[in-house]
Amino acid sequence: MLDVDIEAIGVMSGTSLDGVDIAYCKFVCVDGHWNWQPLTGNIYPYPSEMLERLKHSHELSGHDLAQLDVDYGRFLGGLVKQFVAENHCNPRFVASHGYTVFHEPQKGLTLQIGSGAHIAAVSGIDTICDFRTKDVALGGNGAPLVPIGDKLLYGEQFNYCLNLGGFANISYDNADGQRIAYDICPFNIVANTLTRRIGLEYDKNGELGRKGVVDKDLLEKLNAIPYYKQQPPKSLGREFVDAEILPLFGQRTDIENLLATYYQHAACQISRAIVAEDKKNVLVTGGGAYNEYFIECLKNSTHHYIELPDKSEIDFKEAIIFAFLGVLRYLGLPNCLKTVTGASCDNIGGAIYLAK
Repeated sequence: MLDVDIEAIGVMSGTSLDGVDIAYCKFVCVDGHWNWQPLTGNIYPYPSEMLERLKHSHELSGHDLAQLDVDYGRFLGGLVKQFVAENHCNPRFVASHGYTVFHEPQKGLTLQIGSGAHIAAVSGIDTICDFRTKDVALGGNGAPLVPIGDKLLYGEQFNYCLNLGGFANISYDNADGQRIAYDICPFNIVANTLTRRIGLEYDKNGELGRKGVVDKDLLEKLNAIPYYKQQPPKSLGREFVDAEILPLFGQRTDIENLLATYYQHAACQISRAIVAEDKKNVLVTGGGAYNEYFIECLKNSTHHYIELPDKSEIDFKEAIIFAFLGVLRYLGLPNCLKTVTGASCDNIGGAIYLAK
């Protein structure tokens, strides 16, 4: 049986652009059973210039996008180097998600920038990145990637794992013990787009949405979007938001009402995704877990137990699991499941860049 003891760093930079999460963890496997211990973590806000470049990355020329890939890799490498110095870490490697610019798996296309070679060169630590491309090449969605970590690290405690990041995604075992997972709907990427219309980066605690009134006609249109009737595996990208969600808002300026309506929409879609009839435990993590008003909406929409862990897991669960995906890649073990992504087989994703 497999026995492992590895310390690694996970770097998560999500589509909601609310900062870079870095987590340092220890992973132990004894007789094939995985355990983990969070050692430390930190969230680094984006400098305004880098934030603006990432916001508009999908509009750049090929040359400028290639330059941003390099610059963002250097930026992440600098953050990792700072993190290691501050926390006296000794990781075996860094596993970085990167920032998703394009995600159109139906075209065989997914792009996460943040050059792994430059992360390794600047930080001085071997780096694993580009976790999605292999799965997409094998006919999969390349997303979500977190579910294998949900299964191996959290599966004994929770029936469902729900992440509220730029997109809301869920994972769970079906009756045959196969992991099922998919993107349910956009979440923070929509809420943050709305709040930025009035000069705010996000809706703190859902306070703006709480003040709004649900627009029933808009809610009906949102719930009627064809994606929600598709069976998994399926995944979402920024392109879906631009094509299907934002046009329904038009140029409306009643942001509180739009947020209230969108939160109700997300709660509806998430409640539909939790398919069990008897009560189950649902672990909720990601930045959206701090949206108190939305959590109230979600609890009112389902009979299941909605459980929020402590702050460190809310903030760092995805970074922790990306570190774990790196461990699996380092060991040559599958880190992407065909039952989740729809690929032709389970596969081992991630490109490795040595520091020297």
